[in-house]
Amino acid sequence: MSKERQDKKEQFTNSDKKGGMGKIVALLAVVVAVAAVAGFLVMGQGATDSQASVQLQNGEVRIPLAQVEDGQAHFFNIATSKGEIKFFVVKSVDGVMRAAFDTCDVCYKAKKGYRQEGDQMVCNNCNMRFHTDMINEVKGGCNPAPLMRRIEGSQLVINERDLLSGAWYFGG
Repeated sequence: MSKERQDKKEQFTNSDKKGGMGKIVALLAVVVAVAAVAGFLVMGQGATDSQASVQLQNGEVRIPLAQVEDGQAHFFNIATSKGEIKFFVVKSVDGVMRAAFDTCDVCYKAKKGYRQEGDQMVCNNCNMRFHTDMINEVKGGCNPAPLMRRIEGSQLVINERDLLSGAWYFGG
């Protein structure tokens, strides 16, 4: 075999070895990226944002407005005599502080709740979308189940009886 032909053969043989490793690294990177995207999508479908636990004090839950005024949905849970109750609070695009149980009249048995996408709350079970400024305004169906609330000074206040009225959604 001529020197020229031997050099050419080595060029292809060496590039295959290098290319093989490069292909493995590239394939591994694709697999990792797909797994990360799949994990993100699964979490978005089956779980709400992290939930903060709150406590009743003198028959009320008090949440500082400064904690929930950013236009993002804030999810809470509370242990009651009727079991755990989940709800969220969001300042809607029209500037009103709104609250709802993290469920609805239709999909409550699935226990998947809602997630926020922009100025909409999206049911994690059926993917129906609801503008934040309609929470507490439109009731029934797959709309977030309204939760009575009031503003006192710099706090959002929710009464225990209003929380307990939605315990049945969560099995209580």
